[in-house]
Amino acid sequence: MTGTMMRSTAGVETEIDLGDEGDSEDSEGQQPWKTQLATVMEEEEEEDVVSTQSDTRPLLNERDPRQINECLKVSFEDVIAEPESVRSGDRVWIWSHALFEVSRVWFYRIITTLLAVPVSIIAGILFAVLSCLHIWLFSPCVKVILINTGWLETLWSSVLDIIILPFFQSVAKCCRGISVQLTRQ
Repeated sequence: MTGTMMRSTAGVETEIDLGDEGDSEDSEGQQPWKTQLATVMEEEEEEDVVSTQSDTRPLLNERDPRQINECLKVSFEDVIAEPESVRSGDRVWIWSHALFEVSRVWFYRIITTLLAVPVSIIAGILFAVLSCLHIWLFSPCVKVILINTGWLETLWSSVLDIIILPFFQSVAKCCRGISVQLTRQ
């Protein structure tokens, strides 16, 4: 295979023709093998973006991308603070800080270990039921109501144009001549 480079990526072989004519340039001034290589690399990057944004593979580094729980970023200094006038011993302060952080982290881990999966299942079922109800019950009912009450829209528009609008236009013409002047005495 002279002049051809083979590269294996995840069971898919990509062949790039390097050409044996001494790296000649095409009409756009680029070397053909470089543009083909760039195209292959762009396709691989697009596949990587799709695989990292999958719904089935959770993003482990960014677990709160929309900062929904921004208020829960609590540290020891946010909860416990000693003023200058009242202070405990240095060792008590250090141990309190360490125990606060360790207990906060470990109790959170223990509680989430026990509750995360059941709560996730319940939340998934709840949102599935709500989605199903919205799609198959509420939306069709609203559409039926809108279709069957179209005549009310026409009637209300006619009432506004025939009765209400002329009445308020007349009242406006009557009140146009009224002027109010405020003076200080």
